[in-house]
Amino acid sequence: MDIRNGTVIITGLDAFEKKLKQLETTNPGFEKRLRSVIRQVLGKVRANLQKDAQSGLDMKSDPRKAYKAVRYAVYKRILGGQVNILQSRRAGAMQLYEPPRKLREGQRGGNRMPRGKRTEQLMSYQGKDRGFILRFLNLGTTTRQSYGGNRGAIRARNWFGPRSQQELQNAAANIQAIIDKVINDEFV
Repeated sequence: MDIRNGTVIITGLDAFEKKLKQLETTNPGFEKRLRSVIRQVLGKVRANLQKDAQSGLDMKSDPRKAYKAVRYAVYKRILGGQVNILQSRRAGAMQLYEPPRKLREGQRGGNRMPRGKRTEQLMSYQGKDRGFILRFLNLGTTTRQSYGGNRGAIRARNWFGPRSQQELQNAAANIQAIIDKVINDEFV
């Protein structure tokens, strides 16, 4: 600030205005930084939900890694994103998984019905292709029938909705703190 002939002259206002322009969401550089922050926070939310799916849904012994079907996406047109259970339209590379047999040598028993093609196909899904398992556990199923008999129903656990809501609320606080830090870094 400078005073000349009774007139107050404010200096540095152009630099301040330039910094404010850089903080507009229409500025590609700042928008890119915001998307990076959103991607980082949603990645942590996804990791927490995957951990919850792996440990809390009786899936401790899931060798085919169905928990990997939790995914996140950052929007392109607006600032934001989402976390959900992947509903894949196509399966990736198939790898046949043969569950270990628990029969002792000489023990009688076991399945007398051969596996169908669809069962073989479902057993070959790995990782993110097994999103249908997470949806079954989340929403439940009606009583299922096969040509071999009644297969029962899966009870709905409704774990994803409340848990993801809680994680996203925590993430909103994290995003706010990180954005405040980004803005402070611009003005320092």
